[in-house]
Amino acid sequence: MHQAPAKTASAFLFLLCMASSCAASPPGSDTPADYSHALPLQVNGKQGVVALRLPQSVYLHARTAGLDDLRVFDAQGTAQPHALHRPPEQRLELRTWLAARIFPVHSKTRMAAGGSSAIDIDIQTRSDGSVLSVQAHAGKANDRGGTVLDSLILDFGPVEKGKDKDKDNETATTHIEALRFGAPKGRANYNAQIWLETSNDLRQWSAIGAAELGWLSNDNAQMLAHDRLELSTQIFRYARLTWRRGEPVLFADIQAEVVTRQRSEPFRETLWLKPVSGQQAGDLLYKASIAMPVEQISVKLSEANIVYPMALGAYVERPSRQVGKATEWVFQPSARATFYQITQNGETRRSGPLTIRPGHQQEWVIRPLNAAATAQPELGLTWQPATLVFLAGGTPPYRLHFGHPDARPTSQPLSQVAPGFTANELGQLESAQVGELKSGNTGTAAESAAAQAGRSARNRTYVLWGVLLLGVLVLGGMAWRLVRQMNNSASKR
Repeated sequence: MHQAPAKTASAFLFLLCMASSCAASPPGSDTPADYSHALPLQVNGKQGVVALRLPQSVYLHARTAGLDDLRVFDAQGTAQPHALHRPPEQRLELRTWLAARIFPVHSKTRMAAGGSSAIDIDIQTRSDGSVLSVQAHAGKANDRGGTVLDSLILDFGPVEKGKDKDKDNETATTHIEALRFGAPKGRANYNAQIWLETSNDLRQWSAIGAAELGWLSNDNAQMLAHDRLELSTQIFRYARLTWRRGEPVLFADIQAEVVTRQRSEPFRETLWLKPVSGQQAGDLLYKASIAMPVEQISVKLSEANIVYPMALGAYVERPSRQVGKATEWVFQPSARATFYQITQNGETRRSGPLTIRPGHQQEWVIRPLNAAATAQPELGLTWQPATLVFLAGGTPPYRLHFGHPDARPTSQPLSQVAPGFTANELGQLESAQVGELKSGNTGTAAESAAAQAGRSARNRTYVLWGVLLLGVLVLGGMAWRLVRQMNNSASKR
């Protein structure tokens, strides 16, 4: 008789734990109807792995920072394996040939290979650095009292050098990787060894090395040529050629193989937002989406001449220090910058975008640092969209669904969706075509994220209240049974 209350208490505790677990856990449903938006995907059906660079509409309506609420469903509602990744940064390489301006150096004596000679060379240049004339002085006359070709001075023109963000903001670098020589005129056969030195100021010369050059022709006017001098990657404007072996000659032409490597900028999306009043006077609030991994911000000013210093940040809810208020919203800055738009000499100067640490925020706040500022600028949020790679299995057609704040992450590593694919193959995947954006009409798909969150919170509240009421009833029943047992024991005595 006395074991019944203990069993009842154990059952009550078990029921309470189960109910609390159910109230705290998100619903386990994961069907197309659970998502607020969808994009039809069109594929040719011939490729097993397909890619899609996520459009702006996905970031506007997705409800998780990590894009956990992305699903690719087939016609039967079966989710297909997918991965999210950013394509690696690419470098563009352009190869061109640059003809040198050739200046022969004649003297009464030959310069030794490597430039160690008593010959004094007078090089005249223009204001832009281009060689105007070259003349040799000193040296003894040869047997005939005349001059001989001693060396060649080459001018390849200015070498442009850009900026790359890994090396002081350099985006392009130009290098010379080889020299190609045209056969000397009137010489069917020729062989020599040359010595090459380079310079950027015509004062300091660096020895690069020697190379064998040769041309050999037969009776059928066919020619075998060894006319190329390979270089380690070099950046120079001027070069000097001397001969270590063979007769100095004036080549028909000398060209440099110029290689320009440039870092390609990744594709980025930009969303422009209009402001509303913030929580505090003077603040401007911009409502965005938590899914956007914002990397840059821009400010679009409408005033003709304006300098706009500002702080960028967000509101953070904290316990209030004021009596009668539980919490308050505090502005937390994350970056400061000065944007401007100024017309000067008929030209408009505008500030560029500000690069920030990638962040996800539902709302962005601008606080003007000039108390008198009344501007209402638009805020541009820029981010690099991810590429969705999915396995085109199941039954087509496919749809990309998104917009579910309680969705669990299902994105897989790229190696489990496209195993064995090289970076080049991934870059050449078929690109799925998207159709018109669809929004749900039934179930949770018809609700906004706020409505879904509110409904989930209310459901959990109802469950917890139900558990408490059930607990009161159980405890009341236990008390009533104990009272009856005590009364029965007293009557028996």
